[in-house]
Amino acid sequence: MTPQIHYWHLWTDEQGVSHQKKCALEKFEFKGVENADPQWNNKQPRGESTVVFTVQPVGWVGEWHENPAPQWIVPLSGSWWVEAMDGTRIDFGPGEISLGEDQGCVEDAQGRKGHRSGVNGDEPAVLMTVQLHVPPVHRPGHFE
Repeated sequence: MTPQIHYWHLWTDEQGVSHQKKCALEKFEFKGVENADPQWNNKQPRGESTVVFTVQPVGWVGEWHENPAPQWIVPLSGSWWVEAMDGTRIDFGPGEISLGEDQGCVEDAQGRKGHRSGVNGDEPAVLMTVQLHVPPVHRPGHFE
């Protein structure tokens, strides 16, 4: 059976409001690499990217802001949360994936623009981000 990898997509609608939707990578191919046994691969579009590792201390909160670029975010250790402008709050643990693509938000009457995020619990959150040097696509799940 073809696998799926689930992720939460933080995206911006046409009115400039951020939302989160659970999506899945589904386009896998069962193929070997040279002499290795076959494995399931979901090859993403080729492009320039920047990898950033972040350590957020206990109690860290990033008040309302947009992601600096469309980026995959993978917690490596600790626990981390993201809240969208629509009120959706998702908690992430090690290995869970978020696609942060909330560029182009419009500040609302409460001063919210983009998302808030922060560390859960009593240990730092260690995150790996892969910033994609591409324009945002304002619809959920476009990498599926």
